[in-house]
Parts: sequence; C-alpha cells; structure tokens
Amino acid sequence: MKKEDKEQIVSELTERLKASETLLVADYRGLTMPQIDALRSRLIESGARFTVVKNTLTRRAAEAAGAEALLALLEGPSAIAFLESDGDMVAAAKALSDSARETRVLAIRGGIMQGRSISADEVESLAMLPPLDALRGQVLAAVIAPVTALLGLVTAPLQNLHGLIDARIEQLGGAEAAPNPDEQASEETPEPVPEEPAAEGDEPTQADATASASEETEPEESE
Repeated sequence: MKKEDKEQIVSELTERLKASETLLVADYRGLTMPQIDALRSRLIESGARFTVVKNTLTRRAAEAAGAEALLALLEGPSAIAFLESDGDMVAAAKALSDSARETRVLAIRGGIMQGRSISADEVESLAMLPPLDALRGQVLAAVIAPVTALLGLVTAPLQNLHGLIDARIEQLGGAEAAPNPDEQASEETPEPVPEEPAAEGDEPTQADATASASEETEPEESE
C-alpha cells in the first residue's frame, strides 16, 4: 500500500473515531468473506459501520483522535463496528453476539460506549437487552406511572374542594329561602310599646272629671 493511501486511511479513521462515541471491537480471524459481508449487512441495519483495518494504522488513528482506550483492544486482527449517531447499540451488540455464536470464530473483545471502555461480557449483556423500541416503551411506562399517581393526588383534593363549594352554595341558598323562625315570630308579634308616665302637674282634677262627664251626657229637651 502506498504511503499516500495509508495517510488517507489514517485520516479518515481518525475523523470517524472523533465522531463516534460508541464502537465495538471484535477479532474476525477465521471469518470467510461471505460471513463478513453478512455481518456487515446486519450491522448496517442497526446503524453501525463494520470496518477492518490493520492495527498499525488503527493505532495511529487512535492516538491522533485521543482514543487511548481503544489501544488496549487492538491485539491481533481487529474489526471495528462504529455506531452512527442514530444507531441502535443494542442491535449492533446483538449482531456481533449472534455472529460469534453462529460462526464459533468471531470473538468479541469489548468496546467503547459514550467514551467509557466496556468489556466483552458487557457487550454480551448489552446484546441480551430488549430491542430499542421495547426499551423506549419500558422507560415511557416508568415515567408515566408516577405522573399518573401525581395527577390522582392533585385531582382528588380539587374534586373534594368542588364538592364543598357546591354544598356551601346549597346551604346559603336554603338559608335565604327559609328565614329563621325566631326572626319571623318577632316580625309578626311586635313587642308592646310602654306608655309614657304622666308628667308631674298633669294629673286630672275633680273639676276636669266633672266637666268631662257633663260633656258626655247632655240633658234631654222637654216637650
């Protein structure tokens, strides 16, 4: 391979390492070309690109990209599955795991997930997870459940408050329609007004009494 070609491969691999936060590494020794092509197709469906590059060039790219964690996985012939930004890492791990089980040749070494190194066992555990759609449904159910409970806690006091307000309105309306019996009795039977005592010096005299009697009984006229 010409030097210019090697430099181009290292440059492209460096950019890919910088752009990819998740990648999986496997030893592909013993795989036939049809098996590699079949694995590459499955990885493409999960949003990952399967690349086979010499370790010497991969090490140079890893050093240039600052991906020191990848250097420990480059022992023997290595193939790297680079996960795209919208890829499904669970599906990619499952594709590698299935290929290793079916061919009995491919060996998973580990990988880097969100900048953290993961072992081969962790990749196998990742492959056993439900599909991405199922995981999203489980996460959504876990999020919705507390929200539903919270809505129940908030709605119940509001419903109780609404009932108390209705009851109070009915109570006030009934009070206006039916007045208090004590108030009604006081309105129908007014209290007697006490007579004012006579002032001193105003007591009637005997002459006044005689004059009053004569005024009430007039003498009859004679025929």
